[in-house]
Amino acid sequence: MKKIFFLFLFSIQLINAQELALVKKDGKFGLITKEGTFAVEPKFDSARDFSDGLAAVKENGKWGYVDSKGTFVIPAAFDNARDFNSGIAAIEKKSVWYYINKQGEILKGNPESDKLFDFHYGIAFFRQANKVGLINNKLEIVLAPKYDVIRAFYKGYGRAAVNGKWGIVDAEGKEVVEAIYDEVGDYYNNTTWAKKGKDYGLVHNGQFIAIEGVTEFGAFGTQDLIAAKKGVKWGFINFEGQWVLKPLFDKTKPFSNNLAPVRIREKWGYTNLEGICVVQPMFYDAEPFSDGLAAVNKGYGWGFINESGIVVIPADYEISAAFGSYMREEKGFIGGLARVKRNGKWGFLKPNGNILIEWFQNAELFQE
Repeated sequence: MKKIFFLFLFSIQLINAQELALVKKDGKFGLITKEGTFAVEPKFDSARDFSDGLAAVKENGKWGYVDSKGTFVIPAAFDNARDFNSGIAAIEKKSVWYYINKQGEILKGNPESDKLFDFHYGIAFFRQANKVGLINNKLEIVLAPKYDVIRAFYKGYGRAAVNGKWGIVDAEGKEVVEAIYDEVGDYYNNTTWAKKGKDYGLVHNGQFIAIEGVTEFGAFGTQDLIAAKKGVKWGFINFEGQWVLKPLFDKTKPFSNNLAPVRIREKWGYTNLEGICVVQPMFYDAEPFSDGLAAVNKGYGWGFINESGIVVIPADYEISAAFGSYMREEKGFIGGLARVKRNGKWGFLKPNGNILIEWFQNAELFQE
């Protein structure tokens, strides 16, 4: 009996963890599954991404929230509505913004703030007297307003500035990188890049390591390496500040699957960790590998190659990353599907090059 009950709970968890993508067809919005079916047929006037198990949708001029089957769990009674995160969403009613829970109840007791901010990673900003702090999803203050600016959190961390100096805070309000730097980057594996005075370097486990001659850093990849520019060339540095690949490339993108896109004399190829170009420079542009495939531009469109450099999906598509950063939103395959555009329509490619369901007026990334 216990085994049956466990299997029942596990199946419920799988249902709850389903990923859905927002699509637009014939002017209406719906949700599709990764299996290639409509979870919700396109029928809403407007909608936002599926998030935290619910999607904000607009019907008859009002916003409400539906579940993964398209059933309203919070009636369409709001003038505006944002995504749920950590069990909380911001809604607008009669020109006033409130927080609600998943039962649609307005939450009381949030700290006084100049405006209402969305929740991400279990926290939200609040602002008092031009200073910014953090609250958790219980509307408790986890960081009193002390910073002039806190940037949007990514992977549980946010860049924060006070008196012109930058550091990094986590979702519990702890300053993991002291706000003493002129610039900082994203935070990854206890590491960020930073500028201190005239020096550029890495802050690793709280210690600043200046790296002579470096004037710019790239984004982190899946290896503990970061691209760095010295003079006019790019190479890769480990988290101890040592050059793993000397600055020999005209441009680089992050490592993934032990390969990184590199540009040599206006063409892109892929180098391995030993600095050997295992895919020779032949492309007009190239993206990091994901799910064993990488998006490459042959001058007339984007296609996909495998790790041997063989084109497995022809260059017939456009690809897009809304935030322009590999670490923030990958171009190419994510979880077995790639979001692409062709002839003005959006859809998702499978690794075999077939389209998932059909082409749409618009299609957003899959969300859980």
